[in-house]
Amino acid sequence: MIDIKLLEYLESFLTPRRQGLNTKVLERRTNHFTVAVEDVYQLHNTSAVIRSCDVFGIQNVHVIEEVNAKRIDREIAMGAQKWVDINRYSTTKECLATLQKKGYQIVATTPHDDSKVLQDFDIEKPAAFFFGREQQGLSDQVLEAADAKLHIPMVGFTESLNISVSAAIILQHVTTKLKETNINWQLSEEEKLEKRMEWAKKVIKSHEQIIARYHKNE
Repeated sequence: MIDIKLLEYLESFLTPRRQGLNTKVLERRTNHFTVAVEDVYQLHNTSAVIRSCDVFGIQNVHVIEEVNAKRIDREIAMGAQKWVDINRYSTTKECLATLQKKGYQIVATTPHDDSKVLQDFDIEKPAAFFFGREQQGLSDQVLEAADAKLHIPMVGFTESLNISVSAAIILQHVTTKLKETNINWQLSEEEKLEKRMEWAKKVIKSHEQIIARYHKNE
């Protein structure tokens, strides 16, 4: 449980603009959708996906590092890694099991295997969108576990898009549709409080001293 009085005390050190921005962003955050990237080789692609998640209000990203270890490219992510929760996995199996346990349908993004067109995707059920490696695409493990397969319609000679572009297009579409529904897609009040606390600490460099002073004066 979050100590509300401590949170309010800590937030008193933020500017009104910063407090307002945190509140505004949190009202548009969701865990109804999440994103997983599987062993993406190019670092800037993973970082750009994280940036898109922040832009479109996706709070959690899942990075599988079974083959390729990652570090987040701060220049590409533009600080998004501070505001989006990055969950790391050493195996695809572990990531799939975690997301399935949380009630997500596994959605494989692929132009093959009779996948559904993006516009026909049903947004009602929580979904984890999986994006694969630049050349090979998603592993057989993800494709076999998938509850649905999805592709972006294309009319040119090129069969596929860069994964960060694909992620941006898909997220923009599904989050826009989601906000037009009556689905309870927002973070819970407890989740919002947790993010407010985390974000306040990330903005205030001296938060440890401030918190220690608060407890001393209680």
